[in-house]
Amino acid sequence: MRPLDGITVVTLEHAIAAPFCTRQLADNGARVIKIERPGVGDFARAYDERVNGLASHFVWTNRSKESLTLDVKHEEAGEVLRKLLQDADVLVQNLAPGAAARLGLSYEALKESHPRLIVCDISGYGNNGPYRDKKAYDLLIQSESGFLSVTGSPDEPAKAGCSIADIASGMYAYTNILNALIQRGKTGRGCHIDVSMLESMVEWMGYPLYYAFEGATPPPRAGAAHATIYPYGPFLAGDGKIVMLGLQNEREWAAFCEQVLQQPALASDARFSSNSKRAGARDALRDIILHTFATLSAEQVIARLDAAQIANAHMNDMHDLWQHPQLKARQRWTEVATSAGTVPTLLPPGTPNTYEARIDAVPALGQHTDVILAELGYDKTTIAALHAAHAV
Repeated sequence: MRPLDGITVVTLEHAIAAPFCTRQLADNGARVIKIERPGVGDFARAYDERVNGLASHFVWTNRSKESLTLDVKHEEAGEVLRKLLQDADVLVQNLAPGAAARLGLSYEALKESHPRLIVCDISGYGNNGPYRDKKAYDLLIQSESGFLSVTGSPDEPAKAGCSIADIASGMYAYTNILNALIQRGKTGRGCHIDVSMLESMVEWMGYPLYYAFEGATPPPRAGAAHATIYPYGPFLAGDGKIVMLGLQNEREWAAFCEQVLQQPALASDARFSSNSKRAGARDALRDIILHTFATLSAEQVIARLDAAQIANAHMNDMHDLWQHPQLKARQRWTEVATSAGTVPTLLPPGTPNTYEARIDAVPALGQHTDVILAELGYDKTTIAALHAAHAV
């Protein structure tokens, strides 16, 4: 038995934030009914064709769901939604600002008739405030939250290579829905959850925020290096490969000098006698490190770092990641079915040992429409009429 077995989630979702949230719910047993626009579906289906013709984003965030096509603006849609919500536990939406309320799907509109329903709204800026109606995409929130101001090189900001604002808000939605389900078990009542992408990212910006407390200078953009700890970041080895390493304290600095650089006198060099001094003299220290590393391959550098118990990592690309030996050794890969064939997928991180995560197929557009409508009491003739009217 999975922890969310018996929980039904109805979701009006697109892109990444809400689909990533509801996929976590599905992984843990919830029945997730994904409402999509007839003929088009979640627009993330068309982002690319990299997974046997399917979109990489969609395959990632939509396994184990049921796809119901429904034109929510059609005159018949209201009745379908009403029947869907009769037995639903959770309603999730990340439609355009105000769209859910116009459809009668706000928490305020539903709380009296559905007192146990948990309504989770995911938006760029939240349900009130002067930014409420602004459109918000991942890159825009990375910018608005200050993330770009601390990420990139000194000359140019850089966005994160994956959709971190979407992921952050999706995970806060997921954890707050779990909290709400626990609370409902105690009180018998549902609630409203208002998750904003901006607030999710600002929470993640806590360290640079406090570093710049009361007008202090913010951390500078430092590329792949750490802005305020040194040495901590990428270093080129003699074979042209990059090694990432990080030092956290003076004990590690001494071990690094003695065992990795094989220059023990550096440990007492006044220029480098504290982290703040090393960070201030990073150019000089970088030259010393690169001079030593130039005589070694990346694997030889890593061997020295491991022997000295200095934290390090390979700079892997996506092809390396598919073949990562740690993931293979821990048997973290499984398979998921799609309309274009079976593809590998990562098992959910942290699944308890008392149950197996649900890994059901990524749905084709509208794959479950007729089955769900039949469950709601529609007969074959009515279902055919809804198709003919392009309501579903």
